Parts: sequence; C-alpha cells; structure tokens
Amino acid sequence: MKKIRVVVVDDSALVRGLLTEIINRQKDMECVGAANDPLVAREMIRELNPDVITLDIEMPKMDGIDFLARLMRLRPMPVVMISTLTERGAEVTMRALELGAVDFVAKPRIGLADGINELAGQIVEKVRVAATAHIRRVPPRSISTPDGAPGLVQRTDQISLARVSTEKLICIGASTGGTEAIKEILMRMPANSPGIAITQHMPPGFTTSFAARLNTLCQITVQEAVNGERVLPGHAYIAPGGKQFRIDKSGANYVCVVEDTEAVNRHKPSVEVLFKSAARVVGRNAFGIMLTGMGNDGAKAMREMKDAGSYNYVQDEASCIVFGMPREAIIHGAADEVLPLLDIAGALLMKLGATADRYRV
Repeated sequence: MKKIRVVVVDDSALVRGLLTEIINRQKDMECVGAANDPLVAREMIRELNPDVITLDIEMPKMDGIDFLARLMRLRPMPVVMISTLTERGAEVTMRALELGAVDFVAKPRIGLADGINELAGQIVEKVRVAATAHIRRVPPRSISTPDGAPGLVQRTDQISLARVSTEKLICIGASTGGTEAIKEILMRMPANSPGIAITQHMPPGFTTSFAARLNTLCQITVQEAVNGERVLPGHAYIAPGGKQFRIDKSGANYVCVVEDTEAVNRHKPSVEVLFKSAARVVGRNAFGIMLTGMGNDGAKAMREMKDAGSYNYVQDEASCIVFGMPREAIIHGAADEVLPLLDIAGALLMKLGATADRYRV
C-alpha cells in the first residue's frame, strides 16, 4: 500500500515532534520531513514531493499565509492548516481556505501537547481527506463585488427576482471545501432572495469569522444563526460551530433553532439535522443544496426533503474538492439536478423567476 507522504511545517519543535509521531503511527501515512520555517519547507517540498503538507499559520521569516499564497500559485497541492483557537486565528484561517487550503485543525493555546494528542484522530482524518482532494488553480474573473472590490462573480444588482413568497427557504449543507463553495453561491444571491439556512462542518470559534467575511462580500446579510431568531428574506444564517441548527415554525414565520445537543453522524453542526427540519417544516417550499464534503452527512435527510416536495441541487464531482457528501446524496436519489458549482446559483435563481439582461453564471 502506497503511504501518504506528509511534510510538517511548524516553528515549534514540540508541535513538529508531536505531529511527526502521530502521522508515523498510522499504517497508511508517513512524515517524510519536518521544517521549522517556510524557506526550509520550500526545499523539502522540491526534494521530497509530499502528498500533503500541514502548515502552521504564525512562523518566522515568512508567515504561513504568505507561503500558502505562493505555494498555491506556483505548485498547488493539498494543505491542512494548523490554526490557533483565537479570533485572529479564525480570521486568518478563513483567508487560508480562500487561498486553497483543504482544511484546518484548531490547536489549543494552552496544554499544547495534550491538546495535539487529543486531536490526533481529527488530524490524521483531515490528512487522509486532503490526500484525495481535487486541488486546482481557479482563474481570476475581473468582476466587481457589491463593495466595488475585485471579485469572483457578476454583480447581483443586475439580477431581479419576481416577488418571492416568504414561505420559500434555501438550505445548504457542506463540509471539506465548503467555505469557498458557499461563498461562490451566496455572492450570486440578490438582496431579495429567500432566506438561506446553512450548515458547514466547522468547530466553535470559526463560524463567527466565516459569517463576518461573507457579510462583507455579499448583497444579502450573512450572520451566525441565533436561537429563536426569525428567518428573513435576503438573509443567510450559518450554524454556529459546536451547536446543532434546525428550522422550526412560529405562526407563519420560520425561526432558527440553535441547540447544544448530541452530535449526529459525528458532526455538530450536522447537515442531517438542518435538512430533516426542512423536510418536516418547509416541505415543497424548500430548495436543498449539497456541496463538497467528506462522508455522508445529510444524504438521507436530503432524500426526505425531496420526498416532501423540495427541489434539490447537488454539486458535481468535477467541481468538488471532495465528492463524498454529494455522491451519497445522488446515491440516495436526493438530487433533482447535479451541476458544476458555478452553475448552481444561476439555476436556482432562474427557478425562482430571476430576470436579468446580462445575467450569466
């Protein structure tokens, strides 16, 4: 069996040693090198040709973000970031995911050795997933975002929707690679779109930065879901990390329910929880979207949505970082349409009655 070859990049000798030991304990992987800064790492990558890199964010000589940006421009490859559980760590991690990192591990600020060892299972799982990820250069597209900055998509002020019933609700599920996929869809949604409920697998402390970043890029309002809050058109609600998120109804209104309940399919938040609630509460007024991610979370519940009358979109394999969750949704017969990522928002908007002289995806 060919082993996954990993290079560890971290300025802490303790962390390098711990990660090397954790990786080498696995039968299917080996740490072929450990670098204390990006300049050393650059030479190791040339010589050793690893399958995956684990990369610390804060390092001397060149920080992890600068190194990642150069790496993904010159030699794109799977990278798992090692982040700190701080507000700044969360913001920088979002930037790393934008640059092409596959995933991240949130290491504790105190009790580092014990904390890293407790995360061993998560670390090796993310390295395995990264080794199978589809890494690609994404060509820039010179379109302006609503704030006037260079962006990736056509301005949504060129798009208008017919009057959309407040009973309509869009539900999105994603995991590995999902932060950028979600961004691609939300940046295409006009200000009068239906309410959007989102579950992205993410630990506590990171969804706040994720929502804040999206809110600066989109015409719709993007925020973390708050328990009991009414779901409004033109708003997207992201499941808080470490909590379960579902939709309920209060009178004629949809409301967010955020609960500290058990993990489902090993996830908290779980796509299964959100999609099951959509099947039960929203029914034929729901639109489901399953994006890139590892595993099968949400596949069965997406079929329940379809059986209840929803219309569902599933991301195709070619545009996924990891095809696991979309594949399972297709296997369960949950998909009405299987589309490239960049076509999903357009198809949804046309289904909702969008009109635009220059609209394209």
